[in-house]
Amino acid sequence: MILFPAIDLYEKKAVRLFKGDYQNMTVYSDDPIEIAKDFESSGATHIHVVDLEGAKNGTTPNLSVIQQIAEGTSLFVEVGGGIRSMETLATYFSIGVSRAILGTAAVTDEAFLKQAVDTYGEKIAVGADVKDGYVAIKGWLETSAYTLEAFLDKMQSIGVKTVICTDVSKDGAMSGTNLSMYAVLSKKYALNIVASGGITTLDDLTALADMGIYGAIVGKAYYTGNIKISDAIEVTK
Repeated sequence: MILFPAIDLYEKKAVRLFKGDYQNMTVYSDDPIEIAKDFESSGATHIHVVDLEGAKNGTTPNLSVIQQIAEGTSLFVEVGGGIRSMETLATYFSIGVSRAILGTAAVTDEAFLKQAVDTYGEKIAVGADVKDGYVAIKGWLETSAYTLEAFLDKMQSIGVKTVICTDVSKDGAMSGTNLSMYAVLSKKYALNIVASGGITTLDDLTALADMGIYGAIVGKAYYTGNIKISDAIEVTK
């Protein structure tokens, strides 16, 4: 299983939200590039970066920080948050991003999703953020008409290979992750499922690795000191 330590960016700082609430934000560092380098020195090979401002308004205000992470480390950089055009995709790939995550656009703009997958193949991932059983969009501020399984069925049929699946109710809550949901998804789909939201302990990671999940994102648990990246890599090997 691949470990994806996470950096959420807001105003070029590393922050975390509680259950997706922009009014409930904690700033953990003014220097996200140093955090990325710390991940790398701890043995990480991948990093998950979200532009929280972009997720709300579809822009790329943290592009310069993401470029510095891509250029200043050897990490596989996957980026999400407000990617809604082919131009934005081209910009991210031009600065060294390895994979781009479509969230809102994957739900609301099927033509764009298909064009992105046709053009970039496995460099395109999709975020499925689950709120009360339905896929949430626009920085988790709205809920779509798709149930999670209906959405994943569609993504698989379009040719998407990787889906980052987040239980919004668990995200940032430090209450454990939704293991039962990932157990179902890992059996039902041929997709590369990345578990996200609520991973709090090394036991969470061990359980995910044992069920054969492709990847897991560690966010708040790193920033609070609950999980050391070097330990997390050891249990997910």
